[in-house]
Amino acid sequence: MMVDQPTRGESETIAFVLGGGGLRGAAEVGMIKALAEADICPDLVVGTSIGAINGAVVASGSLPEMARRLEGMWGELTARGVLRESVFSRVANIVRHRTHLHTNDAMRKLLLDWLPVKSFEEMAVPFQCSAACVELSSEWWFDSGPLIDAVLSSCAVPGLLPPVEVNGRHFIDGGVVNSIPISRALELGASTIYVLHVGNIDAPLRVPRNAWDVAFVAFEISRRHRFHSDMEDLPEGVTLHVLPTGLDGHSKFNDPSKLRYNHSASIRAGIDRAYEETVKYLTAPAAVGP
Repeated sequence: MMVDQPTRGESETIAFVLGGGGLRGAAEVGMIKALAEADICPDLVVGTSIGAINGAVVASGSLPEMARRLEGMWGELTARGVLRESVFSRVANIVRHRTHLHTNDAMRKLLLDWLPVKSFEEMAVPFQCSAACVELSSEWWFDSGPLIDAVLSSCAVPGLLPPVEVNGRHFIDGGVVNSIPISRALELGASTIYVLHVGNIDAPLRVPRNAWDVAFVAFEISRRHRFHSDMEDLPEGVTLHVLPTGLDGHSKFNDPSKLRYNHSASIRAGIDRAYEETVKYLTAPAAVGP
């Protein structure tokens, strides 16, 4: 999907916007791989939740190198999982902390192992990630200082991971307030935006049948509402590319009950599918304009 198409020029500012969506964020890896091969590099990167992890890697160095690093990171995630603590550990966490099933330990180790920089100031490309601030009940953007806690804040899915404390405030998953942060890219002056997302933006939702479905459907409504509102309010002269995941039209992915947060079996397929579809999109005449 492409919206608007102004003439390209030297003043163009390209932004990558990476949305949230758990392990379905594997699709963003395929998109990044295709963008790198097409030599489409960002001038700024913004991300939320899993998009904050992917975006932090992308903004850390040259795009071709970071695309390879990102694919390697997801390969490790597939092999060992990040949220695969035993049932005993999860029950212990609930008993001890009462608010979450998992600790941040595995996610922190993953970031320490794969992020080549440790602060926003070391980034090769300007990067920001969002979280929801509990005390302020508002959207919060991290753009300076230590990187790991900022990214963990953006990924702190309520009920699954604990809130992250930074400078006396507590933060939870940025997807609660802005899951596909097009608006932030516009605020930062983007004139061309590539939206990397997890798919099913327009797929029909069904009425929830269990507790997981309730949470999933509520999140999906919030995610899609903000996205479509931002699309409707897109300023004149801005080019926006919504990259394809290859999931839309695959009926089994339209069922929220099949999108378990710790199900990693389809990660490789998700990367490859999004890569193939994004390559097709980027090489189509409409994607590059006249």
